[in-house]
Amino acid sequence: MVAVQEKIRVLIVDDITETRENIRRMLQFDNQIEVAGTARTGAEAIDQSQLVKPDVIIMDINMPDMDGIKATEQIKRKLPYAQVVILSVQNDPNYMRRAMLAGARDFLTKPPNIDELTSAVRRAGEMAHEEKRKLALENEVNVSIRQKAAAKGKVIVVYSPKGGTGKTTLATNLAIGLHSEENKSILVDANMIFGDTTVFLNEQGKNSIVDLAQIADELDNEIVEDVLITHRTSGIRLLPPPPHPELSGDVSADQFGKVVDFLKQLFTYIIIDTPSYLSEIVSTCLVKADLIVLVTTQDIPAIRNSSQFLAIADSEGLKDRILFVMNRHDRRIGITPEKVGDSLKQPIVLTIPEEKLISTSVNVGVPFLMDNKGSPVGKILLNLVDIVRDRLAKIELAGAEPPPIKK
Repeated sequence: MVAVQEKIRVLIVDDITETRENIRRMLQFDNQIEVAGTARTGAEAIDQSQLVKPDVIIMDINMPDMDGIKATEQIKRKLPYAQVVILSVQNDPNYMRRAMLAGARDFLTKPPNIDELTSAVRRAGEMAHEEKRKLALENEVNVSIRQKAAAKGKVIVVYSPKGGTGKTTLATNLAIGLHSEENKSILVDANMIFGDTTVFLNEQGKNSIVDLAQIADELDNEIVEDVLITHRTSGIRLLPPPPHPELSGDVSADQFGKVVDFLKQLFTYIIIDTPSYLSEIVSTCLVKADLIVLVTTQDIPAIRNSSQFLAIADSEGLKDRILFVMNRHDRRIGITPEKVGDSLKQPIVLTIPEEKLISTSVNVGVPFLMDNKGSPVGKILLNLVDIVRDRLAKIELAGAEPPPIKK
């Protein structure tokens, strides 16, 4: 059976009705070309391109609201495979250069004859179809990467060597952002004395890590399920810390590590919130971590402590696992993320600005991402989620376990 050749979908953009109709008539004689829509302005072209998803856009260069070059730039950002053929009454090399830099595929002088127009559209259409095939293949690879990353639970430790950096806020929202029906996440509180993840999620439970630590060698799914708390709004699970500080000594580092290992069989993402001091339990978490989200602020003590921790991490073979994040960033302060990254020889991968609504969300026990995904800071937190997910996926694709610890 002969495969049916895919048609070339065309969007015609020109502010003159007669010109749009003339172009439509010329293209109708080629049965491989389909006019999918028309637009009168640059802004309308941007909207229509998202609606009809054309392979080729025939774009007038001079329009009242926005010239065709600016419209081309915006369309190419949203539809990278789409090919743009610019039409202009001015056969100006400067226009041609600007059009090509904006992402245009071809440049024709008005009025084009039928042969040169259909030839240009066919060439551009073939290029668009090839680009779509490449993007589809890339998407399949990315899906495969993420599926492989979900095959075995990954441990993400959120740590800061300085209190007050917003570490628990990031851990909580990271757990929310990573969680889905297919890839479930659990938030584990490793702060045995002053853990407050239950406050951040406005949840209470009768059991805690102490109940699992006591039977760390005999865990099963049913026992673990009885201890974990389910966050009512997001569905993430929570393993709370001891309910009273005096019980902190009832959990050893070895027991905590065994609990984490068991959780890796049940969850795709195990996010561990830690205290600021390097206890034996925290050290165990860092050794088991696939990724360590290291949190700092612009405060000199926080930066100094981060420097000291990075030196320790380097000596222990942990530095390659670190994602360095600056939280509560204030542009008015001269200590920039770039300067900190350069000074500590560890680039800051993400900067999260100060946001008053975050403290409000903490006070009411509703994680920021639950109600504020579309806000500027919400989008940045979602970006952190994507960075973490992609880094873990690359580790899985490479077939790499966490780097060995130096002896």
